[in-house]
Amino acid sequence: MQKLKEAFEARNKKLNKIEKIKQLKNPKEAFEALEKYAKDGYDSIPQEDKSFFLKCFGIYDRAKTPKKFMLKLRIPSGYLNANQARVIGECAKEFGEDYLDLTTRMQCELRYLDIENIPTILKKLEKVGINSYQTGVDNIRGIMGDPFDEVAFDNILPSHNLILKIQELFLANYKWIAKIPRKFNTSITGNIVNRCNVFVHDCCFILANKDGVYGYNLYLGGKVGKIAKNANIFLKDENEVLKAFEAIASIFRDYGFRDNRNRNRLWHLIDAVGMQEITKAIKEYAKVDFQNAGDNLVKLDFSEPQNGKISLKDGTFGVHIVVPNGVFGGSDLIEVANLSQTYGNSQIRFTMEQSIFILGIKDTKQLLNNHFFTKYKNINSPYHNNLIACAGGKHCPFGVMENKYNAIELANYLEKEVPLENTKIRFYWSACVKGCGIHGLGDVGFEGCKVKYEGQNVEGVHISLGGKLVANEANEGKVILRNIPLIIVKDYIRFIVSEFATLRKPKENFESFYERVISSYSNALIGFLMKFNRYLKVNKINIKLGFNDINNCHKNEETELLEVGKKVYYQLSTIHIHNLSILNNE
Repeated sequence: MQKLKEAFEARNKKLNKIEKIKQLKNPKEAFEALEKYAKDGYDSIPQEDKSFFLKCFGIYDRAKTPKKFMLKLRIPSGYLNANQARVIGECAKEFGEDYLDLTTRMQCELRYLDIENIPTILKKLEKVGINSYQTGVDNIRGIMGDPFDEVAFDNILPSHNLILKIQELFLANYKWIAKIPRKFNTSITGNIVNRCNVFVHDCCFILANKDGVYGYNLYLGGKVGKIAKNANIFLKDENEVLKAFEAIASIFRDYGFRDNRNRNRLWHLIDAVGMQEITKAIKEYAKVDFQNAGDNLVKLDFSEPQNGKISLKDGTFGVHIVVPNGVFGGSDLIEVANLSQTYGNSQIRFTMEQSIFILGIKDTKQLLNNHFFTKYKNINSPYHNNLIACAGGKHCPFGVMENKYNAIELANYLEKEVPLENTKIRFYWSACVKGCGIHGLGDVGFEGCKVKYEGQNVEGVHISLGGKLVANEANEGKVILRNIPLIIVKDYIRFIVSEFATLRKPKENFESFYERVISSYSNALIGFLMKFNRYLKVNKINIKLGFNDINNCHKNEETELLEVGKKVYYQLSTIHIHNLSILNNE
């Protein structure tokens, strides 16, 4: 524990401004004053409550929509029933301009709310078992899990009830509210397929096997840009999971850094003292000598629904509703609730890719004939099916571009220009460096930025390729191009997906294609080909230079450059000779 103490003392000599705000009051005081604020109006709310304390209860004052609030709901692992969905939809329809955002944490957000209506909304939600407690700022956030826990063929350890038990540890009696230095994200899966982005959280419980016993390996320190690392701890049952979770959360509370908010997630504590020290501390806090890690069984990326549905163990289906970027409506969610009761078993799931599944469907044709599926497709295109975009500049103060509709516009363009079938390609968009759209894990990732273009400051992106959802250091995609204006980004991406369409094997997804074809070239060459092919297109030069035209030089940039020069020279010479031949004949 000595290393933890030394690191803590070195990094906590000066508190950041949020830590100073925390000392002003107990967050409960702000929550208990909601009825008063609702009566007295927006201007009666103290600034510290708007900027921090109300956020502890998921109530966000949004400057982009003056005097309007966003409410972030806690929906563990995306599980909700038809009654809950209906009430959420009714609240959005009545109080929030009929608007909902589905999020990458398998939850949802209501927007455009007036303070006078928030107590009423919370009471309506509470009646059906939904709340917003500790969904924002420095709290243990909503837990992610597999949306098909218990019902999927690949489920080994049902984990949803365990999620609820973990949740109760920090929700009960308000004892954990704002006690940690920064947000703390958790994930659990007892499934083989990774449908919940399980490796990029502060605390991850991963299906594993140790000496013939199924349990969970503990991974720690994930965040935007960082994949969680194996803590070398195997947890053989629910009791050990609960003890390990409480131990690591307590360590973060007691020793986490409270100076620079940009460097105080759990990852930074682990980086400062080493994972071995953290593992020792977990065992000491839990008073359990946990076994060393077992064999990790979560090997696969999440599976694509076949024809828009997933076969479940009880003989029914989960039917997919494509919701591009999670832009949804309260009326739409009410309709989903009705469909779930009419055709299914009243169970609904939100997914990490901002879409919805209705479970327990016996007759999928009858459901899909409903008029609802003329608005929201069951099967759209690969460009829409796995599309993620964070809230963006329209709603979030950090967003430097609109994001959601930028993503949809590019998907629509590619669908028309380079149609694809029987495959998967994941486009993930974040409107800023904070990365709420998990852009680093996309097959193609976009991170928002501001760039200069033709003398103007415009919206732009950094483009990355090759993100994955498996547990190794190669998970994060590599940034290939920086500062690309949004107005021209479609030309760069068109080249990449055109190469994919031309060179892929039957039914091959982009992740496999990237590993087989693109990853063998240097990032410099990949970026050059994207830029060069746009130049050829814009200037109407009738030559083409793709990956198949360049011999595999094993990422040797000098040799790649020579290969490019030879190919371009040959093609230009061929065109020149062809043109001379035409002139001579004339």
